[in-house]
Amino acid sequence: MTVYCTAAARPNFMKVAPILRALESSGQRAALVHTGQHYDESMSGIFFEELEMRPPDHHLDVGSGSHAFQTGRVMEAFERLLIQEQATSADVVVTVGDVNSTLACSIVAAKSGLRVAHVEAGLRSREWSMPEEINRVVADRVSDLLFAPSSDAVANLEAEGYHHDQIHLVGNVMVDSLFANRERASARDILRTHGLRHGGYALVTLHRPSNVDDEHTLRGLISALESLTDTHRVVMPVHPRTKGRLEAFGIEPGFDLIEPTGYLDSLCLQAGAALVLTDSGGIQEETTALGVPCLTLRESTERPITISEGTNRLVGTDPEVIVRAAVETLAHPPPPRRPALWDGRAAERIATVLATSLCRRPRPTDLR
Repeated sequence: MTVYCTAAARPNFMKVAPILRALESSGQRAALVHTGQHYDESMSGIFFEELEMRPPDHHLDVGSGSHAFQTGRVMEAFERLLIQEQATSADVVVTVGDVNSTLACSIVAAKSGLRVAHVEAGLRSREWSMPEEINRVVADRVSDLLFAPSSDAVANLEAEGYHHDQIHLVGNVMVDSLFANRERASARDILRTHGLRHGGYALVTLHRPSNVDDEHTLRGLISALESLTDTHRVVMPVHPRTKGRLEAFGIEPGFDLIEPTGYLDSLCLQAGAALVLTDSGGIQEETTALGVPCLTLRESTERPITISEGTNRLVGTDPEVIVRAAVETLAHPPPPRRPALWDGRAAERIATVLATSLCRRPRPTDLR
């Protein structure tokens, strides 16, 4: 059996790295497939170095494009690869997260008769305007094995009619990477480089189209963040998409913009922040694992476990609400809490299931 681990975008690499190590440590044959959805150094290459991942066995070089264009290119390239590799029904394709490549590789593998395993299965925002919601729901539907990161994800899958032998509560592989690299991250000098004091700044990340593509929404968010500079430094590593929108709209934020960070610097910045404000799903999880207060600048989240059992709070995009929540949180930070099985061993559990399970794709009982 060959386990094809697919990765595409920045968050995928932190999820795939511990899975690859666990598979190889248990003697299973694993092949890493990089679709090339993120292809520049700041969004891809640096993560291989920092996570100490070996080079991909296969690189599909897909690049950017619209949702349909990008998904179609990944499907074509991945199908061609499976044919070249003479992949069989004994093999498994592991997909992670909710990006376009997750959807594309899951569909191709299922139609090719391979077993499909989805890591981070069962997460739901119930917001169909988010492309990621469509990707994760379809990926789950065609998968044989569903690796859920938390109890709420298991409940979602059960409610949707998936069979119990498909669903495996394994914990969060992002936390595996965080624990494995926490000491290395704490030794980084990015705080000193930018003159930041531990606990003396707020960290911001923005990249979702719903937040940065609409000028009115983006201006409101920037205004709210500028209000926080009365008491704290505000620092934002600028995602390439966000940088382009700021320039296009002529917005010049009144706080510190820095270049995109690698994984270790990102962890260091999160760990040292008094507060993190983000629209990233992964950072909601990482701040919970670190015990750092987080405000999520979205109307919904597919990671409610970070709210009910973590340090996250959903505040939307209304500037007044954001400022009020930030002031309250800075004055009264939530106590650190971490969901069950977020213990750094999720990848080990995944490898064990892959080594022993022969589960095929039963149809969910309720397809309404």
